[in-house]
Amino acid sequence: MTVLHNRISQAELKKLLYAETEHRTTISFYHYFPIEDPKLFRDELYKGLNELKVFGRIYVAHEGINAQVSVPDSNVDSFKNYLYSIERLNELRLNIAVDDDGKSFWVLKIKIRDKIVADGIRDTSFDMKNKGKYVNAKQFNELTSHPDTIVVDMRNHYEYEVGHFEKAIEVPSDTFREQLPMAADMLKEDKEKNIIMYCTGGIRCEKASAYMLHRGFKNVFHLEGGIIHYANKVKEESLPNKFHGKNFVFDNRLGERITEEVISKCHQCGKPADSHTNCKNDGCHLLFIQCDECAAKYDGCCSEECQTVYNLPAEQQKELRKGIDKGSMVFNKSRQRLRPKLSELRQK
Repeated sequence: MTVLHNRISQAELKKLLYAETEHRTTISFYHYFPIEDPKLFRDELYKGLNELKVFGRIYVAHEGINAQVSVPDSNVDSFKNYLYSIERLNELRLNIAVDDDGKSFWVLKIKIRDKIVADGIRDTSFDMKNKGKYVNAKQFNELTSHPDTIVVDMRNHYEYEVGHFEKAIEVPSDTFREQLPMAADMLKEDKEKNIIMYCTGGIRCEKASAYMLHRGFKNVFHLEGGIIHYANKVKEESLPNKFHGKNFVFDNRLGERITEEVISKCHQCGKPADSHTNCKNDGCHLLFIQCDECAAKYDGCCSEECQTVYNLPAEQQKELRKGIDKGSMVFNKSRQRLRPKLSELRQK
């Protein structure tokens, strides 16, 4: 019987990854298409990718697939051939990571979701088939040079903070489901203007473009393949690069450098910095930007309170963590989000 789930501990898997001698390539892709039986599709996909030693995080839903994976270099061609053997994925665009150390993932996880990107849309008349027009890197540069074009970043605050396109509007929210109606409301007076939406790899801005058309906007575009594809294309075609800074990614790297510019600041001391990290206190794990000096000063923690807890004996830390929900803190840097205080931890 084929095992369709990993059964080795995360710590051991990560250790095995760093012991590998062969480089891996980080690849992301998505596709909106109807999947009648997501579980069957998921299980078949797991068997095929597991044989090729693919690691990564993949979501499957009735509306399609969303994937970020790590593939041994020697298996990249076989990986492509396998994907393209699936009828609806034939010739699918694959986004190759821009700044890749090959250590993005250490386990294969394929999960079934209600949607491949949570959008909060409940209107049954919404249709992904009616989406905005793709623009490639060259077309993006041309359209954004027009003063009447509006560029909208459909990523979260912590992503926008470390890197974004010139003149891009931030939709200040922590979740995509909040951003959709917010973006439509922010631009309600601009329904006749050219609106270009972008995101990391294309999946969010493609859905956002369909939502904007659904809300009555006329000239909606979305950047093909997102920032990742754009960054590769401007290099290949020697085009001007209108993206500044770092592209946040949802894997172990937490970012890939697009330009050498550092446009954000350390959340602790205010010095220029754009390296995201999760607080090392297991009762927190807040995602934040930390410079090297503060990382050393605070032992990789987000505050003195968390540093104090981090340096307690493991068993004492475990007692303090009981009853704490840290899930909302990971990949979240809302300005209003408060960090756990030592006194609060002691009360648990």
